[in-house]
Amino acid sequence: MITFSSLARAAYCPRQHYYAERDDDVRPPPTARERRDLAFRYPELRRASDAALAAEPIEPSPSAYRAALDRLATRADWDGLVNPVDREVVLTGRKCRGVAHKVLDGDPPTPTFVSPGRPPDRGVWRPQRVRAVAAAKALAWEREREIPAALVEYPAHGVVRRVALTTRNKAAYRRTVRTVREVDGPPPRIDDESKCAACDYRERCGVRTRSLKSLLGL
Repeated sequence: MITFSSLARAAYCPRQHYYAERDDDVRPPPTARERRDLAFRYPELRRASDAALAAEPIEPSPSAYRAALDRLATRADWDGLVNPVDREVVLTGRKCRGVAHKVLDGDPPTPTFVSPGRPPDRGVWRPQRVRAVAAAKALAWEREREIPAALVEYPAHGVVRRVALTTRNKAAYRRTVRTVREVDGPPPRIDDESKCAACDYRERCGVRTRSLKSLLGL
């Protein structure tokens, strides 16, 4: 069965997914775990001094981070974020399975994925949107009820974003599932240099990148 993490990698780059699966290289780095742990310490971090926050794996300044947590505390789901009904729970759906870092109580319940990275200016990165949809669909399969949304937390920035199961997001999920199922060798090389620069496999992948002139057909 496809895992949530495999799905997210394939949504980022099918070739990255191929190398990770081939090399059995799917463990997150220790720094990722340290940042994810911040998502379970929001009240403590909100009260922490500047010196204490400076020692944490956060990205903004201590004052900016504390202000971000203060904004989080105004959310209607704040109590669920700091005291979820389930933590690190494995969800198994019809097509995919993986870990929801939190499941917030409510009617309906809401699964949460905790990202160690930074959020985009608006919304959620596409791989994380696909992963969030997978978690929501898996929870819906287990609970036998509709789950209309999931959350993505960026605890190193004090940001939480909602991913609704819109027609567009569900279509992106289905396309990625299809991509993963069809991989039986190295997928075609991509042309997005910005993705390659951040990829751990860039040195051995041999991804071709194209110049602006070639992209314009000149």
